[in-house]
Amino acid sequence: MGTLFFWIPVLLVGLVILFSSFFVVKQQTAVIVERFGRFQSIRNSGLQMKIPLVDRIAGRVSLKIQQLDVIVETKTLDDVFVKLKVSVQYVIIRDKVYEAFYKLEYPHEQITSYVFDVVRAEVPKMKLDDVFVKKDDIAIAVKSELQDAMLDYGYDIIKTLVTDIDPDAQVKAAMNRINASEREKIAAQFEGDAARILIVEKAKAEAESKRLQGQGIADQRREIARGLEESVEVLNKVGINSQEASALIVVTQHYDTLQAIGEATNTNLILLPNSPQAGSDMLNNMVASFTASNQIGEAMKKQNRDKKA
Repeated sequence: MGTLFFWIPVLLVGLVILFSSFFVVKQQTAVIVERFGRFQSIRNSGLQMKIPLVDRIAGRVSLKIQQLDVIVETKTLDDVFVKLKVSVQYVIIRDKVYEAFYKLEYPHEQITSYVFDVVRAEVPKMKLDDVFVKKDDIAIAVKSELQDAMLDYGYDIIKTLVTDIDPDAQVKAAMNRINASEREKIAAQFEGDAARILIVEKAKAEAESKRLQGQGIADQRREIARGLEESVEVLNKVGINSQEASALIVVTQHYDTLQAIGEATNTNLILLPNSPQAGSDMLNNMVASFTASNQIGEAMKKQNRDKKA
């Protein structure tokens, strides 16, 4: 019975030691195995075995693409302080796991130092506006520098990105005001152009309206004259001479005018003579006016001929 109690612990210890000699390595992971503190081997994914109590797992290294975000504050050529967020995507080279594990104690700090060095060397050469435009150039410069420096340590730089550019708050407010002023200036120019075009088009429309109105008045007077001529010819045919026909037409138009005024609503007060004699008086006055005008014209023509003579 005592022997049984002796062998049970021994058997359990043996099982523990046996199971501890096996270990599993996940996909995209490398395991560094050391023997008595000295590098022994690198194990890849799958079920692996080591000598119990002799070999130990010194560390596990991920072979996946990793990303490190670095925020750098620096000054531009036009003395504006700006913060840049640089994202570095890197991976440990499968064939250089030994260098990546043993040569660098703090790889993140090493990468961060190189990013600071490159950004603070490139950005002070640019104005703030150029930093936004040439951010890809900054990223390329960071990648080139890191690639050369980290390759010997087993790190491959996949890509570097400038993901954020953040100037000082007062500078951003000033930039927004400048942008707003420029847009207001452009808007004012467009409004001025629109107003000028509207004025020009309105003037053209008014000119066209006046032209058509004048043409309409001319056509109206031409038709009136033609109608009066035809009326006089008709009256002459029935034995009424031209003066009597003119008097008849004037009287007829006089009463037509009175009728039109009487039929219209909301008209102003107009005082006109309404007797039949009024039409004859207006005709006589018109004839006298035409006669006087003709006499004055003949006198002026005679005076001009005398001067020429």
